[in-house]
Amino acid sequence: MVYLDSWDDFLEKSVQLFRSNPEKTRYVMKYRHSDGKLVLKVTDDKECIKFKTDQAQDAKKMEKLNNVFFTLMAHGPEVSVTKWIGTPCQNFLQIVRNAALCA
Repeated sequence: MVYLDSWDDFLEKSVQLFRSNPEKTRYVMKYRHSDGKLVLKVTDDKECIKFKTDQAQDAKKMEKLNNVFFTLMAHGPEVSVTKWIGTPCQNFLQIVRNAALCA
């Protein structure tokens, strides 16, 4: 279990982990109100990476991680996620529209 200090490193390694094993990879978000800490964990049962923060503005990073994983799950692990990282509401609506077109 590795805690990464940099958000960018955590996001990059999370995407790599998902792409290497999309069937087994999952992520968990845990907020401890007593500590005021948010912990994000991505694992495939072989490798586990974590990001921990106590900053309120980092909640947007959690939304960004959701957008990245929604994109990867809806469009496949080979899709480029750089174009999907932006405003959370716009990304979610775009993903829903694209998923509806594919169905």
